[in-house]
Amino acid sequence: MTKELIRARAGELADELIAMRRHLHRHPELSFEEHQTAAYIEKTLDSWGVRHERVAGTGITGVIMGDKEGKYGVLRSDMDALPMDETGTPAYRSVNPGVMHACGHDVHMACLLGAVRILQENRHHLAGTIRFLFQPGEEQLPGGAIRVLESGLLDQPRPDFILGQHVCPELPAGSFGFRPGLYMASTDEIFIEVRGTGGHGALPHRLIDPVLTASHVIVALQQVISRKIPADVPAVLSFGKFDAPGSTNVIPPQVKLEGTLRTMNEKWRKIAREEIRRTASGIASSMGADLECTIVPGYPSLVNDPVLTDRIMQYARTYSGNDKVTELAVRMTGEDFALYSQQFPAVFYRLGTANETANKPVHHPAFDVDESSIPSGAGLMAFLAASLLLNP
Repeated sequence: MTKELIRARAGELADELIAMRRHLHRHPELSFEEHQTAAYIEKTLDSWGVRHERVAGTGITGVIMGDKEGKYGVLRSDMDALPMDETGTPAYRSVNPGVMHACGHDVHMACLLGAVRILQENRHHLAGTIRFLFQPGEEQLPGGAIRVLESGLLDQPRPDFILGQHVCPELPAGSFGFRPGLYMASTDEIFIEVRGTGGHGALPHRLIDPVLTASHVIVALQQVISRKIPADVPAVLSFGKFDAPGSTNVIPPQVKLEGTLRTMNEKWRKIAREEIRRTASGIASSMGADLECTIVPGYPSLVNDPVLTDRIMQYARTYSGNDKVTELAVRMTGEDFALYSQQFPAVFYRLGTANETANKPVHHPAFDVDESSIPSGAGLMAFLAASLLLNP
C-alpha cells in the first residue's frame, strides 16, 4: 500500500471520520460503561462488512487478514470518557451531564475506525494480519488493558507489534511525536485518612486537629521526592483532594487525602511507597492523631521499544514529511498501554491536534481538537500497520 493511496483515501474519508468523532464526543461514557459507544462501533463495522467480537466487556476487536503471508500486529484505541462537565460550546458538546471526552478518546476511536476502513478496503495489498482493538476503561484502575491481557486475546498468536496513538494538544494539528525507550510514568494512587477529635474551632487546645495534621502530612511528604529519591529519577507526588467536612468554626474528626505518585524507576517506586507510609504515620503520631495510608499500585512505566520506534519514525517521515515528526520529552502522565509494552514490542505515540483555538490541555473542561488532525491520524496508522507487516 503506497502512501499516496492511503493519504488520498484518508482525505476522502475526512468528513465521515469527523462526523464519527462528533457523534462519539456528543455521547461519552465512563470506564467500563461504554455500551452505546460499543454499539455504535459495531454498527459502523457491520456497515463496512468487517467482522468483530467483544472483549473485556465493552471492548471491540477483530482482524483484517491480508491476501499474503506476513506479520501480525495490533492497533489499539481507548474508548472511555472522564467524569467531568464540559464547559466549551461546540455544536457536538456532550449531552451526558458530568461526562466528557476531555482526553481525546473520541479522536482515537475515529482514527482507528478510519484505519480499519482503509486497511479493509485494501487487504489484497496487505502481507499479514492486523488486529484492531477498541479497549474500554483506560481512565480507571485497574484499567481495560489488564482485562484484555487476562482474556488471552493476545496469547496465541502473540503480536509482532502493538501501536497506540494519543492526541497531543501541545503539537500542531497533523504532526506526530515519538520517543524511543522510557516515555511515561508509573501511576500509584494514594488514600490517606487522618483521624483526630473534632470540635469547636475556637477551642483547638481541647482537640486533636486532623486538619492541621493533614496539612503537615502533605507538606512533609514532599520531602520524599526532594530528599529520598535521587535527583536523576523523574518523580512527582501530588495531592488533588483534601476532604475536611467541617465549617468555619467546626473542626471535623477526620480528614481524607487523595493523591498520586509518579515515577520512572521501579526500584525507587517501591522505596517511595514505604517512605510515604512511614513519613505520614510519623507526622500523625507526633501530633497525637491516627493515620491510615492505602497505596493502590497503578500502571507501570511505559517503555517504547527503541528499535521499533526508530523504524516507525522513519515511516512517519516518509508518510508526513520530516517537518511533521518530532521527538518527545518524557511525560509524568500514565497510560495502561504500558501493560502491553511490558509484553510485546510496542510504540505509543502522539497525534498533534492544536491550532489557535484548540489549545487547551487534556482533562480541561473546554478541551477540543483541530479536526483536520483526524484524517492525518487515521492515514498514518494505516500506513504504519501496512509497512510494519512487511518489515516489523
